[in-house]
Amino acid sequence: MYIRATMIKHIVFWRLKPAALGNDKATNAQLIKQKLEALQGKIPGLLKLEVGIDFVHGEHSSDVSLYSEFTDRGALDAYQAHPAHKEAAAFVNEVREDRRVVDYEV
Repeated sequence: MYIRATMIKHIVFWRLKPAALGNDKATNAQLIKQKLEALQGKIPGLLKLEVGIDFVHGEHSSDVSLYSEFTDRGALDAYQAHPAHKEAAAFVNEVREDRRVVDYEV
């Protein structure tokens, strides 16, 4: 019998303020991408991290997305508590208007 190991997927979408911290929305989107991608390889249990910036800019679009995979729930918890993540999250919280998140196991 094959038993599949559990993996956690963490997906976040943000809508950004038109301007924040002296930057326009496009600049802050790029900064978010840089800050989050810099976490790859720094946090144990973080298997994959991908950041996308929306190009449609439609009525229902978010501006930035994060797709990440973790070994388990403990790894996701460790990621949330990690100082490097907290630093990136503090920036995102200053420039975002809205946040949506989904965490699930596969």
